[in-house]
Amino acid sequence: MVSSLALQPADVSVENLILRHAPISLANTARHCKTAASARLNASLSAALVGGALLLHAGAAAASIDSGFVSLYGVFDTSLEITDAGSGWTPRLDSGAFRGSRLGLHGAEPLGNGTAIVFTLENGFSSTDGSAQAPGSIFNREAWIGATGAWGEVRFGRQYSPIYIPFKGDLDAFGAGTIASGLNNLSKITPYANNAIAYLSPRVAGFSTTVMMATRDPSEDDGNGIDGYYVTASYHLDSLHLSYARQQTHGAGSLRANLGGASYGFGNLRVWLAFFNGEGGTPVYHGAGGSLSAQYSFSAHLRAALGYAHVRDYTTPNGSADQFSAAVEYDMSRTLLLYCSAAYLANHDDSSFTLRGVNVTGLPVAYPGAPVAGVQFGLLQRF
Repeated sequence: MVSSLALQPADVSVENLILRHAPISLANTARHCKTAASARLNASLSAALVGGALLLHAGAAAASIDSGFVSLYGVFDTSLEITDAGSGWTPRLDSGAFRGSRLGLHGAEPLGNGTAIVFTLENGFSSTDGSAQAPGSIFNREAWIGATGAWGEVRFGRQYSPIYIPFKGDLDAFGAGTIASGLNNLSKITPYANNAIAYLSPRVAGFSTTVMMATRDPSEDDGNGIDGYYVTASYHLDSLHLSYARQQTHGAGSLRANLGGASYGFGNLRVWLAFFNGEGGTPVYHGAGGSLSAQYSFSAHLRAALGYAHVRDYTTPNGSADQFSAAVEYDMSRTLLLYCSAAYLANHDDSSFTLRGVNVTGLPVAYPGAPVAGVQFGLLQRF
């Protein structure tokens, strides 16, 4: 039986972003399975919505499912962006500004005693012209198999890097998506890793960690050995969330990066404070900075956010940049989200940062130091 994973976090009024660790129930998926195969859900499982994919989270598989399942899921993210990068306003239609458009399969096969084999296959595409995000690659976003249980979860293959999870989920009010996220526009990380082996720990007394090692890809012609490592740690205590992540990749385009931050909820208001730094990559990045943002929930369906971010640009003498942002999100239904984002990015001296999105390449600045302003209207449908 193939079922849909278009589920929404139960606490959407606070943790409302598509790609954010949020406890939800597998009840809907279980009902699909039960209708087709008389499967029985012995207990609820915790899960994480990762870009629309329901991934069985490490430590959340204490329960068992009598029958395995394979679920089809997807995200369509299309937006109209109007940006002035220093040479006049330019309109364009974008795909994946908030969350990358993708189509995927996620499945689980129980082994008993709360342990199951799990896998995810995920391909990205453009919702504006139907083209593949990475031509020549069938599953450019994810292609991994693993096992999950009360002891945690292990995964083998191409997968999100551990530093990508807190980056896209719990470090700013914009979920590091759309032109509004200064955290996304002013920092640099490695979002995916090939040939990777990862372990996700269960959450114990509020703490959890993820460690990943990636082996060297033969296509890099850089010998054998370790291509990189990634480590993350997080702590949750009621409305307080703390997180830290580090990566170090090797070979051509090697990148060292650190991310960390905290968020706290005050009723309908949640505030995020984050820091970032990094050196390397292609093109070369060398910067350090931070962001402060907040989101207020007017209702279970309507939210607004404001943010500020700053970076010191070490690739340019005395270079730096500041970004001021605002965004509004409205849930039309459990699977349809409308969003509007606006941002102003001030480059100083000869810095050349620009506004971009998750899978959107930003317009290059007309000249070094040019300011960039933009507005964006988008629709995100998941199934």
